[in-house]
Amino acid sequence: MKKKNHVILNVGMIGLSWLIILLFGKESIKRYLPASILILLVENLHAAHGKKKRWWVFYNKPKSYFFGEFPYQIGPFLMLALWTLKKTYGDFKPFILLNAGISAFFAFPLTYMAKQIKYYRLNRINHVQFFFYFFYKAFLLYGFQYLIERGFRTGKRQEPELLPFTE
Repeated sequence: MKKKNHVILNVGMIGLSWLIILLFGKESIKRYLPASILILLVENLHAAHGKKKRWWVFYNKPKSYFFGEFPYQIGPFLMLALWTLKKTYGDFKPFILLNAGISAFFAFPLTYMAKQIKYYRLNRINHVQFFFYFFYKAFLLYGFQYLIERGFRTGKRQEPELLPFTE
């Protein structure tokens, strides 16, 4: 893929993903953004490890993080984390099923299309391993959100109720 087309694809991927935020309410963003940012940090670390191990290869030149993994991470990955939490948090089974579907989409048809247009290709892992690379993060995301909400609920200091004075 030519560098110009690669830049257009990256900007489009980020832009379209961030349009989703217009559909969120302010309360949903406040509620789900911390867990989404935590999972983004995990993804960032894992992507650095994957790049070092050459699990995938981007066709672009220069082979930099900002042309490769970064647009995906701050675009679709972050927004899908927010969206799946907003739509299914509180009901674990639909949350996991939705994340399995999204992970399968990224690991199979999207990766195949990316190879066809010379965006990236898998190198030292196969499609099933790539699926699990994405899918295990769903459990972490749900766990982060659970801990954050539990922490906020128990972290609030509640004043004891005053009992009426009885003689």
